[in-house]
Amino acid sequence: MNRRTLIATVLSPLLAALASAGAPFAFAAETLKVGVTAGPHAQIFEVVKKIAARDGLDVRIVEFSDYVQPNAALAAGDLDVNSYQHQPYLDNANADRGYKLVSIGKTIIFPIGLYSKKVKKLDQLPPGGRVAIPNDPTNGGRSLLLLEAHGLIRLKPGAGLKASPVDIVDNPKKLRFVELDAAQLPRALDEVDAATVNTNYAIPAGLVPTRDAIVIESPDSPYANVIAVRAADKDRPVLKKLLKAYQNDEVKAFIRKEFKDSVVPAW
Repeated sequence: MNRRTLIATVLSPLLAALASAGAPFAFAAETLKVGVTAGPHAQIFEVVKKIAARDGLDVRIVEFSDYVQPNAALAAGDLDVNSYQHQPYLDNANADRGYKLVSIGKTIIFPIGLYSKKVKKLDQLPPGGRVAIPNDPTNGGRSLLLLEAHGLIRLKPGAGLKASPVDIVDNPKKLRFVELDAAQLPRALDEVDAATVNTNYAIPAGLVPTRDAIVIESPDSPYANVIAVRAADKDRPVLKKLLKAYQNDEVKAFIRKEFKDSVVPAW
């Protein structure tokens, strides 16, 4: 029996069994586990998932409720990708925790805003009022820079993105700053005079940034969110497929329709 006949003899029963069972003869789709935070990131990735499926990519979405675990899970190999953070936050996580995570592309910008259930304008904030800000270094600094831009405080020169309340050198209203986990800030609005809230947490809480924020970050903010992967994986062809599925006109149209000006495509 020659080699060709042997192969045919072995494969013919298998192919016949597949045909009789009505099974399609096709390659399995490539699979990626993607970590996102609940809210807009998760909603957008549901659209990305459908687009990626057309290119033979099976996206498995894993939702998280905080900013810490998605990077920990990615670094540990429990995820292939995450999509929830801006570049300064990623840089800080790498520096503080020794991760080797990199961006493969930009996604969206969530302008951060200052919200209140007690006042409608900045000049109505009472002397000694309590203002809640995120307790992570980059979003906390981002919040203080927003307040400085609107004249509420002044930071020491060079404080930059990692500014904290200790860097405040002028505080005419003697505001008291309360640092909380970013996800807790919408609920804190019942307890404080105002709070800076990231848009990805504001929207699920029923806040409309362009309507409800007392002040809001400019849409040309440098805080573009990114798709992050392990540095060792950054050149995998399957990741290029994922980025192509995200940076797609259908995704851009969904973002603009669903979130109006509260979420801005960054590509």
